[in-house]
Amino acid sequence: MGFSSFLKKVGGDIEELFAGERHSHTHIGHGCHEDDSHAEYSGNRFCSFAPQSSGHTKWYVDGASYFWAVSMAIEEAQESIYVMDWWLSPELYLRRPPALNKEYRLDAMLKAAADRGVEINIIVYKEVPQALTLNSLHTKHALEALHPTNIKVFRHPDHVPRGNEILSGLADSFKNMTFGTSQLVKASGDTLKALYGSSDDMVLFWAHHEKLCLIDGKLAFMGGLDMCFGRYDTNSHPIADAHPANLDDIVFPGQDYNNARIYDFEDVEKWENNKLDRTKSSRMGWSDISISLSGPVVNSLAIHFVDRWNYIFDDKYTSRDVGKYDRLSAPQHASPADGLLHDDDDSFGGLHRHFSRRMHRWIGDDDEPEYSRPFEPSDGAHVQLCRSSSPWSSGRKTEHSIANAYIQAITNAKHFVYIENQFFITATSEEQKPVANKIGRAIVDRIVRAHESREDFQVIVLMPAVPAFAGDLKSEGALGTRAIMEFQYNSISRGGHSIIETLQKSGVQDPSRYINFYNLRSFDRINTSAVMGAVEGESGVPYESARRDYDNEYERGEDYQPNDDEYSGGRDSQYRRYQQAANRHTDQTWDTVSACYMDSGANLHNIPWNGTPESELDAFVSEQLYIHTKVLIADDQLVICGSANLNDRSQLGNHDSEIAVVIEDPTPVRSYMGGKPYTASAFATSLRRQLYRRHLGLLPDQPVDRPNANWTPVTRDPNAYDWRSAADVLVRDPMEPKFRELWTSTAHANTEIFSKVFHPVPNDAVRTWADYDEFFSKYFVVPGESKEKAEEGYKQGKVDYGHVVREEFPGGINELKELLGRVRGNLVNMPLQFLVDVPDIAEEGMSLNSLTADLYT
Repeated sequence: MGFSSFLKKVGGDIEELFAGERHSHTHIGHGCHEDDSHAEYSGNRFCSFAPQSSGHTKWYVDGASYFWAVSMAIEEAQESIYVMDWWLSPELYLRRPPALNKEYRLDAMLKAAADRGVEINIIVYKEVPQALTLNSLHTKHALEALHPTNIKVFRHPDHVPRGNEILSGLADSFKNMTFGTSQLVKASGDTLKALYGSSDDMVLFWAHHEKLCLIDGKLAFMGGLDMCFGRYDTNSHPIADAHPANLDDIVFPGQDYNNARIYDFEDVEKWENNKLDRTKSSRMGWSDISISLSGPVVNSLAIHFVDRWNYIFDDKYTSRDVGKYDRLSAPQHASPADGLLHDDDDSFGGLHRHFSRRMHRWIGDDDEPEYSRPFEPSDGAHVQLCRSSSPWSSGRKTEHSIANAYIQAITNAKHFVYIENQFFITATSEEQKPVANKIGRAIVDRIVRAHESREDFQVIVLMPAVPAFAGDLKSEGALGTRAIMEFQYNSISRGGHSIIETLQKSGVQDPSRYINFYNLRSFDRINTSAVMGAVEGESGVPYESARRDYDNEYERGEDYQPNDDEYSGGRDSQYRRYQQAANRHTDQTWDTVSACYMDSGANLHNIPWNGTPESELDAFVSEQLYIHTKVLIADDQLVICGSANLNDRSQLGNHDSEIAVVIEDPTPVRSYMGGKPYTASAFATSLRRQLYRRHLGLLPDQPVDRPNANWTPVTRDPNAYDWRSAADVLVRDPMEPKFRELWTSTAHANTEIFSKVFHPVPNDAVRTWADYDEFFSKYFVVPGESKEKAEEGYKQGKVDYGHVVREEFPGGINELKELLGRVRGNLVNMPLQFLVDVPDIAEEGMSLNSLTADLYT
């Protein structure tokens, strides 16, 4: 049955499915009132289920350091490992390169832990297989097969189909597609209800989105990073990973080398099934933040995990697989809170008062240039656990304490709010339905208050330029992507009720004085030097074929040991044959040049290339650096970090399940704010400064095999930060005019350079679809094109998506290097004028149905 026939077969209005469901769940002020039916814990801060607590905290910026720390904790686990993830890939390497770290593949580490008696309980999101490619069934089977008694995996929620014929008819249409496809956007409500199933009269198209790892009930990891393919990265975000002289140097094996703008993940149980040719296409860098915690707050996280586990057990396993699974007991490792702050302490005021009670030495004193000693037992931060939770996800009344925390942090901020998030969909008024969360209203109110009081106040928002779904933005297949982009633009600057338009109506003539939006972008050079061709010729093996054989070997895991028979001929010999030939060559060409835009990076003109100037020009590539972070930092004193995006799905409580922590570290730092002496919090200001320096290229490159103190769990080392270094001083005062000039000029320069070299979209030069064709389509063979159309494009002189626009560089490679050599970091301006003259960028004349509108917000 084709999709058009299916649509004729199934119809119906789904508005009734949402009767009573559109309460905004985000109130201006402290939070929900005690008489709100969903405010189950109104006595706790932000109406959280958890009381205020404390603990030691440590940040990790990007996946390399985080996954290394997680590997240390798993290696040392003695009693229990609890994991919650949206997606978990058993074949993920926690340390790189894989060739030197076979024992640090996630499944190998969990098996070793189970073999020594550690009990491992894992909860993953049970996706709709017709719509998402996560394959949680593979995750469950692969992990439980490692140890029959000590590894247990729950998938949730179950999706109750309504009609096998309906699902059968959809199977082909939705195969290998995300919820961002045009088919899903156009489908009726009953269609989607049939696809996603229902439980307790609630349509289950929401996801378990939490990321949590608990070790022995004493150490916790949480934040934005799932333990899955595509998340590992370093601070310089290399997007090239071709190694013609040694395949064992590969950092991103198999499907871990991913670019969702070109191909989405597919058949993820097959590591080697990666259609992305890494000699032609870059990967997409992944920007993310997670944290580790120890101390009393871990008890709250353990209670949350046990509550979720037992809810799923009661729902699914009292009559299914009887005896295979058990309920979990409440954690026994809790220790009483150490009295850091009390419930009646206001977030910032209480923290300031607490500073005066602490006996810490100041970080930043002239006689203490760097704070590096271990924490004393009495030290720790005030930590409040929050969540988005509801009857479908946890069996509890709706809780949206994360949204309450966001609104209070913005409302109470005195100087600045920094937001880095995967999405930015929010409302300033009821006129922006179906968007319901009012974080945008809190931003407007705080800026208007600053404007009327003539305060110096700033909001900075970083978000992806494009949601990472495959396909050309102009294609019908990208309708879902454009729908999300339209909701985001209507939250920011369009549609009549956006933040910027509302500020202007409120008398703020120049909102850019107070709020600005940015993206991140990377460039790199793929090593397709002459050595690759020479080795291919000698071995008779194409590089990509040898690379796939490399992936095959590492897919088989730690215990796989190839024998000579396997290398005597046939496909399995290609990796070794290529390597044997490569050993006879020395390649001076760098495998990545991403370090060049970081601190003390080499000059592009001085980096060798073994090949022609034309081939080098064609080897440069660029891609957006995908922001997956979910962080808010206010006034260098408060941090909200967790799994929650800034949209309805994460913030309303009754949609996606989420967790986050609000951290206020009482360790004082002598700093500056607006040129005046200022007391900052060590955790908040070091994280904010680390992020700013990374975005501006003021950090040195981070090699994958050189761990430092920032790569260990919080129980091993505190964060190491180079207080009062030259780069630190540049970003110390976020409100100083000199810093603002550095930030804005860097973003502007990077934006102009990337626009000229790579013609990326979105772009401010593209205001209409005609502009899109002239600026972008005429130069590139775009993702998703048919083979015939691509071949015709190459004949016309087009290049692969993401490569250099040759016409811009009549001076050749030297002209290109001169321009790219000026890029610093990854910061670029968000193109707020992109398609601004197109009335409906999702699709003219077609409105989203009310169900899919909720999916995208």
